[in-house]
Amino acid sequence: MKNTAIVAIAGVIIIAILMSMYTVKQWEQALVLQFGKAVRVENGWGEDPNAGLKFRIPLVESIVILDRRNLEIDLDPVELLASDQERLVVDAFVRYRIVDPVQFYEAVRDERGAQLQLQSIMDSTLRDVLGRVETPEIISGRRAQLMEEIQQITNAFASQKRLGIEVIDVRIVRADLPTENAERVFKRMVTQRQQEASRIRAEGEERAREIRATADKTATVTRAEAQEKAEIIRGEGDAERNATYAAAYNIDPEFFAFYRSMEAYKKGIGVNSTYIMSPDSDFLSYLDDKRGGSAR
Repeated sequence: MKNTAIVAIAGVIIIAILMSMYTVKQWEQALVLQFGKAVRVENGWGEDPNAGLKFRIPLVESIVILDRRNLEIDLDPVELLASDQERLVVDAFVRYRIVDPVQFYEAVRDERGAQLQLQSIMDSTLRDVLGRVETPEIISGRRAQLMEEIQQITNAFASQKRLGIEVIDVRIVRADLPTENAERVFKRMVTQRQQEASRIRAEGEERAREIRATADKTATVTRAEAQEKAEIIRGEGDAERNATYAAAYNIDPEFFAFYRSMEAYKKGIGVNSTYIMSPDSDFLSYLDDKRGGSAR
């Protein structure tokens, strides 16, 4: 009888020890509840990792295991109206982590509750932010900037509602037009791009005309300056030539007259040329007399 009691007591002790032990894995954080009220966190986010074997008070303390990793929620598609009055169906996802297990448990209890809260917040945030911009900016414009703004607003809501979470990323998977609107919007986008292309071409043609006009003006000025310079050089050459002729005439007028007559014969009398002149013409004076006009 005594041995039976000892065995029973030992069994109760072993069961109590087993009930008091629990294990927290590296990717988990444990919230310890005492009669339903949070009293401490084991291996919590932002603290030094202390995963491993833990102890609790049996029947008094209960354990809620929460994830320590980044979590992802694939949101339900949201239909919204952009600023250009085009309807869009936006499919997005959000990544978050539990940074305050106590607030998280008190606000949403578990990941399912967090998903419902974030879905509600994201629905209103997406409509508010994306509703202020036009469709092209959402589809292919400044999407990254819009996602950053949505993330900041969502974190502000989560902090205000004390959800105990931090949103670390928001991404739009797709932003499509409803089937009935797609063709019309795409035609309008093509028209806008064509107008933009026409504007750029017109600006290019105008710039090309300006460049050609400048080049023509520069060429005209350059030619005029070159012609002016050539005339000056030609005039200086003629003046120097005349000065040389005058100097030669002053030195020996008879020789100068002979030289000029020979030059005139060279230029004026060609092969098989016929001229009709008076016999006493000064032009033929050196042909009749070697002394030229001086003999007359």
